[in-house]
Amino acid sequence: MSAPVDHLQERLLDAGETLTDIMPSAITLAMMLRHRSMAAWLHREFEGYAPETELPGYRHDVSGHIVARSPQYGWIPAPVDEHQLEQFGHLDLREGVSELEKTCMNCKKGNGHRIALPPEQLRDLQQKINLTAELAINVSRTTYCDVIRTIRGTLYLWTTAVIDSGLAGDHNSFTREEKEQVASLDQPGRFWREATESLTRLPVPTVREAGFLERMFGRAS
Repeated sequence: MSAPVDHLQERLLDAGETLTDIMPSAITLAMMLRHRSMAAWLHREFEGYAPETELPGYRHDVSGHIVARSPQYGWIPAPVDEHQLEQFGHLDLREGVSELEKTCMNCKKGNGHRIALPPEQLRDLQQKINLTAELAINVSRTTYCDVIRTIRGTLYLWTTAVIDSGLAGDHNSFTREEKEQVASLDQPGRFWREATESLTRLPVPTVREAGFLERMFGRAS
């Protein structure tokens, strides 16, 4: 299977291409280059992180807002102080890219995605704020989109480094010398940290918002 580096980078810069659709080609390229660490990271991103697996920084301790369900007004900000928000308003995002991207696409701009508090935390917080209402963490659409853009940006920086090393053009395979030429680039941590620091300057597109029919009936295959 062919996975030319420059074509992969073109797809990363195309707002019409979802990261979910791009990931298999990126995994193929990593395997062709014998970038085992990159391939392993891509597989975890694609499939999601197991509970015991350490998360990269952009997925760990993500902040949100605590909201309470009012019988009259629906979901409204919960009456929590800064300490309670710090204690209960953070979570890890372990879902695979497809689920994260779908969440982001289905959220309208300015809105977010509600995640129920675990039962033990729910009871603890209800007691602390003397409220029996249902409570949840609301994570903004921007936060989800930034995670997707960070992963996409990581791939952009990685493919840029591979191209700069002289491996542009169509390849059905790579020679041993070519693989050795880019062996030092098998560092996903290096690239995702760089993507995190330079996210606002990277040319990768953000996640588009799904249209009404797409939200109602799902994405056409």
